[in-house]
This record gives sequence, C-alpha cells and structure tokens, in this order.
Amino acid sequence: MLDLLEARYPEASCALQHRDPWQLLTATILSAQCTDVRVNMVTPALFAKYATAAALGAAKAEDVEAIIRSTGFFRQKAKSIIAMSQDLVDRFGGKVPETLPELTSLRGVGRKTANVIIGVAFGGAGVVVDTHVRRISRRLGWTKQSHPAKIEQELMALFPRERWTQMGTVLIWHGRDLCPARKPRCAECPVNELCPEGRKRLATPSTARP
Repeated sequence: MLDLLEARYPEASCALQHRDPWQLLTATILSAQCTDVRVNMVTPALFAKYATAAALGAAKAEDVEAIIRSTGFFRQKAKSIIAMSQDLVDRFGGKVPETLPELTSLRGVGRKTANVIIGVAFGGAGVVVDTHVRRISRRLGWTKQSHPAKIEQELMALFPRERWTQMGTVLIWHGRDLCPARKPRCAECPVNELCPEGRKRLATPSTARP
C-alpha cells in the first residue's frame, strides 16, 4: 500500500516554506489546526521582523499575535513560539537540537513537531502523526490505536526506519487529495482494493449487507 501511495505522490514533500531548522520549527507550531498555505502567507512577515530565535524570543506577545492572527489560536501560538525561541537561546545557543528528547524539552514542541524537524530539517527518521496520518493509518488497517504516540510506535514497527519520514508526508498528501475526513474519494484511490475502509465503502448494497 505504501509503495502504491508513494507512486501516486512522487513529489510529496513538506509544504511549509522555511530557510533553516528554526524557521521550520516555528512554522510547524503555527500549522496546528491551520493549513500550510495560510502559514506560508504569514511567516514571511514574521521572519522579516524576527530573523533569529533571539529576536523572536525577545518579542512582545501582542506584536507577534498581530502577525500570526489569521492562523487561529494566535495567542497560544504566539506564546509557544516565543517560549520555544527563548529556550533555544538559553539552553542551546540559539541552535535547534537534533534529537527527540531535546526537541520535546522545548516549550511548545510535542512529538509530532519534533519528528517533522528530525525528518525534514535534519534528514533523519521520524514518524509524524498528525490528523491525516492518524485517520488514514486507521482506515488502511495499519493500526487500531487512537492516541498519536501509540500510532507512532505501531507505524515505526511496521515500516523500516528509512521510510518513516516519507511515509508521513505521503499520508498527509493523500489525506488532502483523496482521503479527507468527510467524503473520501475511494473510487479514485490507488489502494482501494487493499484498504479495509475503501472496500467497505465501495461494496455494493448486496455485498455490504450482513
């Protein structure tokens, strides 16, 4: 199934625009419950005003809020990216760390965000479990878990380490393209014959009855 999905999305990559690990870290925090398109509309102005972690860490919350307001939950997000930047300066000399324990020790950074940084910014291996990955991995029958950390562990066990990062990216693209939460387009899906949910949705009324 993963081979087929990767063939469907050969260009799949992180959609958040960034120039360095700190910008990606900031953009990923802003992307919570917000589209990458919207985040990409906001970050140029944010990084123009605050070009480094030190600058953002010293910013006034209300000034940051005004820039990122359209991303939603802007007060909490402003608090998170300021605190994260302060932690980087105070504890890591302004440099984004490369390990999961160090990344998740930063305020405002959870496992999902940390795995984005590990996989995209540093070329490492990390399973990103966002809403798309959670939904699709369950639909495909790869996991029955609902908690992101448990899903992450099961996906790590299913696939070799070198495929973790791209797997998450491909599932995110698939979720945006053919497999949204509502009205998935199963008839167009390249794995519909292998997907338990797809087979159920495409079954005829006669075969769908108990």
